Amino acid sequence: MKDSQILSTFGPTAPQTASKPSARPAPLVFDACHVGVVLRAVLFVETVMGVAALYAVDTFMAWVGLLGVLTCAALPGTLAWLVVACLLKHTLARLPAPAQYGVGSLLGALTGLYGCGLLALTGFTERSPWLASACTGALLAGLLVASLVWRARARTPAATTARLAELQSRIRPHFLFNTLNSAIALVRAEPARAETLLEDLSDLFRAALIEHGETATLDEEVALAQRYLAIEQVRFGERLRVHWELDPEAGQARLPPLLLQPLVENAIKHGVEPSAVGGELIVRTRNQGTRVRLDIINSLPPEAQKTTAQTAGHGIALANVSDRLRLLHDVEIEFSAGVRDDRYHVRITFPT
Repeated sequence: MKDSQILSTFGPTAPQTASKPSARPAPLVFDACHVGVVLRAVLFVETVMGVAALYAVDTFMAWVGLLGVLTCAALPGTLAWLVVACLLKHTLARLPAPAQYGVGSLLGALTGLYGCGLLALTGFTERSPWLASACTGALLAGLLVASLVWRARARTPAATTARLAELQSRIRPHFLFNTLNSAIALVRAEPARAETLLEDLSDLFRAALIEHGETATLDEEVALAQRYLAIEQVRFGERLRVHWELDPEAGQARLPPLLLQPLVENAIKHGVEPSAVGGELIVRTRNQGTRVRLDIINSLPPEAQKTTAQTAGHGIALANVSDRLRLLHDVEIEFSAGVRDDRYHVRITFPT
């Protein structure tokens, strides 16, 4: 293994081959190439201009006249912002969320300065409010970006449901074959143990293929992961050392179904399986009042501890884990993953 990023494909930077599924494209937040988006954006800016004009006039006709002037200054900048957002939507989609807001606000500040320049050229104001115009443009643009984010998220549940259905409908074939081979090897020597292994496998597949609701309890996720690790314990024997540090008070917290098992599966695949001496896996839960912390920690093979290069993986991606968590708990989720003290550490904090 040549990667400190242990869990699956971390993003579009991972190399793809013909036999691997392509990375899921980032949602097009800046997808402003729609008439409905343009009309709502223009109506929003016009509403703000109309309310602002009320502060400066006393009569209806004066308000109409001032609104016309402000529209001449604000409308070209708004349309320019929408055109740039449309043309650069794929480029902007690859940026992290904070950068998207930053770029959108910066473009808004530039359009605000453009509008102020138009007012200065017409001589409408004695003093050109450059700073105020830039700040107003940045604020309005930030609100437009937020509305586009909400629009993108409105399509997320269906996409996430489809990804979850795909995850539930397939478990790695080599895992099935390895498990069956382990059972065959035990049939004659230890038939009772082979029977237990097959029962665990049956329960694991039943849980993976049945129809799930929107959420599962942490206790249910832990039970499923324990079934999976019991199977892998037969395959790896003493090479796999699992430690459970479970807080009973954290068990009823809700999280997306089938979230923990793929994480421990990847931890074993990249942390235990490549090592000749095996490795250690720690699953820890902690109740922290109104929040629950879940830690999945695995040791790394010696060669993986000496490099920070990225590599491709299989199964569920870290980005997909984060998306599913944020779909359920939004900004209340804290998610981090990376190497700490020669171990790979995934930490998820979410509401109880």
